[in-house]
Amino acid sequence: MSILAGWKCRLVMLALCTASVAAHADQLAKVKQAGELVVGTEMQFAPFDFLENGQQAGFNKDLFAEIGKELGVKVRFIDLPWPSVLPGLEAGKFDMVGGPLTVTKARMERYTYTLPIADATDALLKRASDSSLKQSSDISGKTVGAGKGSAQLDQLKSYIATLPKPPEVREYVDNNQAYADLAAGRIAAVANSMTNIAYVAKQRPETFAVVQPPFGAKVYFAYCMRKDADSQSLDDAFNAALVKMHNDGRLAALQKKWFGVAMDAPTTMPAPNY
Repeated sequence: MSILAGWKCRLVMLALCTASVAAHADQLAKVKQAGELVVGTEMQFAPFDFLENGQQAGFNKDLFAEIGKELGVKVRFIDLPWPSVLPGLEAGKFDMVGGPLTVTKARMERYTYTLPIADATDALLKRASDSSLKQSSDISGKTVGAGKGSAQLDQLKSYIATLPKPPEVREYVDNNQAYADLAAGRIAAVANSMTNIAYVAKQRPETFAVVQPPFGAKVYFAYCMRKDADSQSLDDAFNAALVKMHNDGRLAALQKKWFGVAMDAPTTMPAPNY
């Protein structure tokens, strides 16, 4: 091959590589080009995401509005049943998940997480009138509900395996249905993050109460994206915006608004406990 032919070959290969990179532009560039960040979520997960008079409300709506301002894009939410959310992310139907999700070792191997935004330690919600449930171990031999496919369900199963008489576990696609069954006496408790059940108990103190102390390991809530090189730029930009909100007080203000108290939200990712 001549020197000229060799250079032509290299130029062709360079052009092909450039075209390949362009075809796989990073996720942040795609989001900015589209002018919107598309977020998959489940709007049955108060106080993060829920419907109020048919309209989205909650912590996620407010927080992502601030993130959108920082990134210079609009935010569009897609409401799905929780078991469909992570498969939808993996299929590329949206840019990230706004559940949020509990940060676990297994999930960190599969997804790219943002920094934590709230405490996700697992606890039990009971009927306010139920004096038989004074501590978490009192669930032994009873029936407890939890979200199907949730990390809270995994924590519950690990915990009840240590009890002398493990309770029956019912799995719910809709957390509101679990709370309805609890109020009606069809189950004795619902396992969910302390953040969620504290909000439910605060909204309906005559019906529900939180069993103290929590039974789960210390864990955090965060949002997630696909685990690939393209998503890293979006994750970095999201985290930079989140740290800015942490430093200027916006994050704490939203936590107080929706959770009733400002929560620990580390600005570096802690190692998950399970």
